Amino acid sequence: MIYTLTLNPAIDLFIDTKSMHPNVVNRTENYDIQANGKGVNVSFILKRLGISNTALGIGGGFTLNYIEEVLDQSGIKNDFVHVKDPTRINVFTRVQDEKQEYKLVNKGPHTAPEQVDQLLDKLRQLEADDVLSLSGSFSEGIEPEILIQIAQIAQENHFKLVLDTSYSAVMQTLSYQPYLIKPNDHELANWFGYSDVPDRSHLIQMGKTLIQKGAQNVLISLGAEGTLYINDTQVLYGNAAKGEVVNTAGSGDTMLGAFLGGLITGLRAPTNLKRALAAGSDTAFQSWITNFENVPNLEKQIQIQTIEEWGN
Repeated sequence: MIYTLTLNPAIDLFIDTKSMHPNVVNRTENYDIQANGKGVNVSFILKRLGISNTALGIGGGFTLNYIEEVLDQSGIKNDFVHVKDPTRINVFTRVQDEKQEYKLVNKGPHTAPEQVDQLLDKLRQLEADDVLSLSGSFSEGIEPEILIQIAQIAQENHFKLVLDTSYSAVMQTLSYQPYLIKPNDHELANWFGYSDVPDRSHLIQMGKTLIQKGAQNVLISLGAEGTLYINDTQVLYGNAAKGEVVNTAGSGDTMLGAFLGGLITGLRAPTNLKRALAAGSDTAFQSWITNFENVPNLEKQIQIQTIEEWGN
């Protein structure tokens, strides 16, 4: 079984407005309300690929109830630890006249130590055939060091661990051999002490260092420039598809979910990377995550290059 883990889920309110002005009432063109959180998005993508999974996480209140309801309606099992305060609501506003998107992201509810322990107890039930995919930020009260605890549990119970989070504590999990790490270029640069994103050759070297330190697979998002994939035998690069960007939220989660699904089902790396890139782009070109109908068309824009290749 694949489990996704969201330690700061959200309801995302997406607003489309022609213009935005201060101190006046700005009328919207339309809006959309979505059950969200990075791990929750991965669950939706896996489900759309026909891959059963269970969504785990921490949250509370009427907002978490809504997320659980949407997951139930989508046929996705879920098991959240409930806290007292409501799960956050984020606001994303697309201003047509400016061709800009404004993102207002809240911190999330407070989580008590006993609730963190309750979550860790759930993770201790995972077994060798399972995969745990942890994505996103953490609610207040959850320290980044929880990543190390989770990595230890994964190694002890022999299940695969996937990490997609910006915390530098990811570096301390490498000795536990996580199955897949998905930083973007800014996060990777920060982990290695760079104030600015270096050129691609340096990013590749940093990705290879993650492999040398224990990561089994590394997926580096370059935003609109595409993605690098590195494992112990090769470095691949794929460009992103071109199109009109409507909503960037969920694009990276889509790519991760599609790529993880391909890893689990044994897709060849170039084929898997191409599909994941096309899926991530398709999500960016619409109001919510891709349904994969347009993915084959977008794949025609994507070229996968072998940058390096070597033996085990």
